[in-house]
Amino acid sequence: MNKELRTIPTEPTYKGARLVSAAIEKHFANQLSAAALQGLTMLPDKPRKEIIASIIDVAFWASLRKEEGRSPKISIAFLQPQQSELPLIFQQRLMLTADVLTKLAPAVERSGIHLGVWEEDGECYIWGTTHIIPSFCFVLEVVEPGLLVVKHKRIDDFGKYVNVAVLKGDEIKVIDPESINLPDCPALLESLLGYTTKNSKDLPVNLHMQLAVSMREHGHGGILLIVPSSNSHWQKSIIDPISYAIDPPYAGLANLILESTTREDMALWREELDDQIDHVAGLTAVDGATIINDRSELLAFGAKITRPHGSETVKEIMVTEPVIDSDAQIITPGQDGGTRHFAAAQFIYDQRDALALVASQDGRFTIFSWSPCDEIVHAHRVDTLLL
Repeated sequence: MNKELRTIPTEPTYKGARLVSAAIEKHFANQLSAAALQGLTMLPDKPRKEIIASIIDVAFWASLRKEEGRSPKISIAFLQPQQSELPLIFQQRLMLTADVLTKLAPAVERSGIHLGVWEEDGECYIWGTTHIIPSFCFVLEVVEPGLLVVKHKRIDDFGKYVNVAVLKGDEIKVIDPESINLPDCPALLESLLGYTTKNSKDLPVNLHMQLAVSMREHGHGGILLIVPSSNSHWQKSIIDPISYAIDPPYAGLANLILESTTREDMALWREELDDQIDHVAGLTAVDGATIINDRSELLAFGAKITRPHGSETVKEIMVTEPVIDSDAQIITPGQDGGTRHFAAAQFIYDQRDALALVASQDGRFTIFSWSPCDEIVHAHRVDTLLL
């Protein structure tokens, strides 16, 4: 590649880039160090905070521009061409500027395409594009004007990328990996934080993660209840008859889980899995709750949640967000959202071995679970992990 004349680097003008860069550098340093200790190879280089700030700054200002009336949607991966597979390499490297990003955006806005960026002598340049990047590679995604997400690919390459930080104008949220140490941290939250791998034990949990992503994407809002298959106590919290009960239970997802270790055509298996996930998640757009069991069998949708006879109304819940410097709050269910949130909190209050996933039309997403340690319904706000 021919090298262009270097320009004098400038300090980031977007304040958020300066504020968050050190925390992001620390996150990637810790993750890469832990991965190396596990014996993982082919790891990417650790991004320095100065480079992180520079990439965020340029991407933020690019996000506020438009090309042919459209706001740019861009994914930037920080790596050298040889750290990728089948990279598309430009004959001449391009300067990393807001103007260049805006011009290139229409060519790379489809999901899975990254602009490859590297640095030399403290300056960043664009070397080409790539579809395939290593685990823990620094990725910055421009979601919409003023909204950026820093993330990296999972070790197992299964499911959405792991979010590290979310920047929306002057609102900055850095994900707290220590949330994994909460005594009542549900497995789904662990998966969203990047702490599960694709094996027979973790696959159902990872499917729940993908269902959450698909629920949020359809934008209608909805409730997904995950109930135990060992008993039917949860039926006491559902108005009978259910308008859309499934008999026999639909086993599309469950069957694919069983096939995960025997299928040879894994690419086709993944396509079938994605179709089934979107199918089930789409049902949550219907008014009422969609219900699956812990074997991923679909039991019903459009179900109405009720308070069992003799049960008390849930009076308070604990709300947390897996974000640094975010404190737990004890509030009434009505303060957390509308009827969906109240219904989900009541269901978990009465059915403490279940899990409730609630998507709002505005993009908020909450996991409701029972906390045995605090003896309270725990509402985990996880929208920052699903972007």
